[in-house]
Amino acid sequence: MPAQALPAEPRVDQAVPVVVARPRLAVVRAYVALTKPRIIELLLVTTIPAMLLADRSVPSLWLMAVTLVGGALAAGAANALNCYIDRDIDQLMRRTSRRPLPAHTVSDRGALIFGLALAAVSTLLMLAFTNLLATALTVAAIVYYDVIYTMWLKRTTPQNTVWGGACGSAPVLIGWAAVTGSLSWQAWIMFAIVFFWQPPHFYALAIKFKDDYARAGIPMLPVVASLRRVGIESVLYGWLTLIASLALFFTGMTYLYGAVAVVTSALFVLEAHRMLGRIRRNEQVKPMRLFHWSTSYLTILFVIIAIDALIQS
Repeated sequence: MPAQALPAEPRVDQAVPVVVARPRLAVVRAYVALTKPRIIELLLVTTIPAMLLADRSVPSLWLMAVTLVGGALAAGAANALNCYIDRDIDQLMRRTSRRPLPAHTVSDRGALIFGLALAAVSTLLMLAFTNLLATALTVAAIVYYDVIYTMWLKRTTPQNTVWGGACGSAPVLIGWAAVTGSLSWQAWIMFAIVFFWQPPHFYALAIKFKDDYARAGIPMLPVVASLRRVGIESVLYGWLTLIASLALFFTGMTYLYGAVAVVTSALFVLEAHRMLGRIRRNEQVKPMRLFHWSTSYLTILFVIIAIDALIQS
């Protein structure tokens, strides 16, 4: 009777695949990280005041909840799909190398399905409980961010930050449309505030991570132009933000809003001028001062819009 062959042992020099089991909580955290929660928080800060001002009071709490959840899911979908599309360059940049896809905590297929699922759920939620205009704006924002900005503008033009700002400004219009079913001049002026605010905000971040963007071949303005030009454009858009914030005052806002808008917008412009001054004097540039203040500025401005709307109700 022939002897039964024993199973061959793996050679020492032969690679043996290792499967690492990750705790469920770690996987959940990785998928949440795909949505970039900190960015979503800032977007929602602009949605609530827009809804309050559109209603001139407090809208239905159900409508506010649905719009916020739908908006958060839509933003999360756009960000998850952005991570999927940008997975090739994220692994080249130190700032993004620890994101779920470069770190291999989420599969490419998993990220794609997750992003598309969030997009579908957010669209159905908005369609079922808001109105057609708010839903259309939600879908347009996702498509614009992932197709127009991520796949095209970001990789081809230094004006990517400027024109990419349209999707970041969309929550204002979505919130307004969810309440009224239409868009007014006030809605478009608030859109303009956020739109003009974004270049100085993101230019500051791009200056700090200039080498990262250069390594990944992304033509952010600080990569392809002089710091002087970046500083000048930051000042220009800072002034446009101030003008837009004052324009909103003349649509029927109270003097409380006007006073806060003047002071906070002036400080925003001043910080942009300070950065340009350091660049002109060849001093060490501290762009994150502008970045952090710009975040505080937008939050303060929209909180006062919400308060103003409640005062007038």
